[in-house]
Amino acid sequence: MASHSDPRTSSGTHRPARDLIDAVIESMRANLEPLKYSTLVPSRYLVYLHSDEFARIEGIVPVLQEQTARALAEELAKLNSRPAYRRYIDRVIGTAPPVENAAREWQIEFLPDHDGEVAAGDILIHSELVLPSPADELGAGQRTRRITTVHVGHHTTKREETVTRTQAAEQPFARLRFDDNGGAHTFDIVRDSVTIGRGGIAYRADVRIDASVDVSREHARIRRDPRLGTFFIVDLSTLGTTVNGVRLPKGYEDGGGTKRETGVETPLTTGSRIGLADTIYLDFEILRQ
Repeated sequence: MASHSDPRTSSGTHRPARDLIDAVIESMRANLEPLKYSTLVPSRYLVYLHSDEFARIEGIVPVLQEQTARALAEELAKLNSRPAYRRYIDRVIGTAPPVENAAREWQIEFLPDHDGEVAAGDILIHSELVLPSPADELGAGQRTRRITTVHVGHHTTKREETVTRTQAAEQPFARLRFDDNGGAHTFDIVRDSVTIGRGGIAYRADVRIDASVDVSREHARIRRDPRLGTFFIVDLSTLGTTVNGVRLPKGYEDGGGTKRETGVETPLTTGSRIGLADTIYLDFEILRQ
C-alpha cells in the first residue's frame, strides 16, 4: 500500500491519473520476493482514493486498469532485461532467476475510501503476494504476504505481515465473547488465525471492534497451532494488549521506517481474559483441540 500525500501539482491542478499508475509500479518494485529458481512480484493491487478523487476518475477506471496492467508488464520485462556485462557474468556463474508475476495475471482495482482513512489527494495501495507453502507444511493453507507502504511527503513507512488462510472448520475451535459500543457479541474461531481490531481498508480485522481509537485498527492476532491444537496471541497494537491483567510484549519492531512482526507470542488457555488498551475485554474459551 502506498500513500502519496500531495494531491496537486505546482500549478494547482489535480494530480494526473498517471500518478496512480506510477504508484502501483513503485509498489511492485519495492515488494520482490526472491525464491530459489525465480523472484516473485505481487499480482494483486487495490488502489483506494478519497471519494472526491475517485469520482473524478471513475469514468476512466477501465482504461486506467488496462494501462496499469500494461505498465506492470513492461516493468516486469525491464526487471528481466540484463545489460551486456551481466549477461557475461551469468554465463560464467549461472543465469539469474527470472522475475515473475506470482499469479500470471494482474488484478488491479480502483476503489473509493468509504472509511475515511485516505485524505484528499492521497493514494493508498494494498498489494498482496501469494507465497508457496513450505514443503514440510502439508495442508498449511495459503500464505499471503501483505505489504503496506505509506509515503507522506518525503517520509516513507512500511508494514509487512504474512497471513495464512486455512479452510474454515465445520465446528469452531474456540469462542470469543465481548461487549463493545455495538453491544454484546460472540465470535466463533473456525480458522487457525484471526485478527482483532477496529479494522479498515488498510488493516484486516476478522473480529471488528466498535470502540474508540485507543483500540488499534489491527490490535492483536490469535493463532492456533494445528498440530497441537494450542492457541497463542500476539500484540500488534499501539496502546497494548493484556491477558488476565498482564501486559503482553510487543509482537513487532519498528525501525528504519519499517514495521515488521517478530513472532513473539503468548499462550492462551480457556478462561483467558484479553484486554485491548484497557478499554475492551474479550473472554476466550477453547471448545476443541
